[in-house]
Amino acid sequence: MVELYQFPYSPFCLVQKRILEYSRAPFKVVNVPAGDRQIVWKLTRQRYYGVPVLKDGRNVIFETNEDSQVISKYLDQKLDLGLFPSGLEGLQSILWCEIENHVEGFAFRLNNMYYRELVPKNDLLYFIRHKERKFGTGCLEKWAEQKQELLAGLESSLQPFDQMLLDHDYLLEERPRFVDFDLYGVLACFLYPGHEQLPSRYQRLKAWYDRISEVKR
Repeated sequence: MVELYQFPYSPFCLVQKRILEYSRAPFKVVNVPAGDRQIVWKLTRQRYYGVPVLKDGRNVIFETNEDSQVISKYLDQKLDLGLFPSGLEGLQSILWCEIENHVEGFAFRLNNMYYRELVPKNDLLYFIRHKERKFGTGCLEKWAEQKQELLAGLESSLQPFDQMLLDHDYLLEERPRFVDFDLYGVLACFLYPGHEQLPSRYQRLKAWYDRISEVKR
């Protein structure tokens, strides 16, 4: 059985979990403590300490760079999901870079400002240290102060995706492709704490989110 090692609120882990749900294949989720990644470090033979990581029998799969999509492509090929058709390769590459480098920048900050609700107390020190080493001292409090600005930025970044849904049920076609799951993961991260909603003026996007949250192959 495939095992997904994850943080439950991570946008990149939420992508893989939704793809596995979509596939109907059996899988197991293993939540990794934010403050102790020894299980991942050991699993990858000291080659990787991030999440998500996929274990499929003897195969251990993880990303090789920020834009690699190694895990999703592995699942796509293994389960014959049709998420990466050759005719959409260039377009999907452009879109997932926009999703993961722009939209995600707003979404994860709006998620992380609720870190005290999401992270177990014994992991708080490690979580705060990790964030502040990457984004600067006091970044979590700063994001909370910037909440309205971040919400406005997220709303603006989502406008093109709402427009893409004018003529079909999913972003590119009448069936989901990888970028649908990629955007789902980012928005699921944003919504995970349970305090926010998708912008009300994007009714097409809200209907799409409901579809992509439940669709099965």
